[in-house]
Amino acid sequence: MILDTLKDIDAYEKLHPLFPAAFRHLRELASREQLPHERLELDGERIYAVFVRGTGRAASDARLETHRRYIDIQYTVAGADRIGWLSAAACAAGDGYDEAKDVELFPGSPGTWVDVPAGHAAIFFPADAHAPMANAGQPVTKIVIKVAANA
Repeated sequence: MILDTLKDIDAYEKLHPLFPAAFRHLRELASREQLPHERLELDGERIYAVFVRGTGRAASDARLETHRRYIDIQYTVAGADRIGWLSAAACAAGDGYDEAKDVELFPGSPGTWVDVPAGHAAIFFPADAHAPMANAGQPVTKIVIKVAANA
């Protein structure tokens, strides 16, 4: 897991061959006054964006999740997100992997919580179980860039 500002995110470009393009798309989307409501393909299935607008749940209700095919770059546009983290290797048996949604949900609690304020991005790799939107009733708007893990 990585947490940093959008301004400094380029420091992580060398970690994945699609990160330079993903960060460029993220900066462009973050500069818009209006965000789309639907999934936005940026480079076919290799890089796409989804947009989250909602109210956070209690930390006790947040579910740990992992993705196998995609890396998540979760950028907070407005509000502040609180995201739990636990190594996927430390998770108890999950509910089973949903290939169509590229997600597996796990019981248990995150070992670490991070606050992701507006202007910051958290990057979660397939080995990072994460529990987003645990900001207890607070509104948040996010851009989630999905980057193919095996590019």
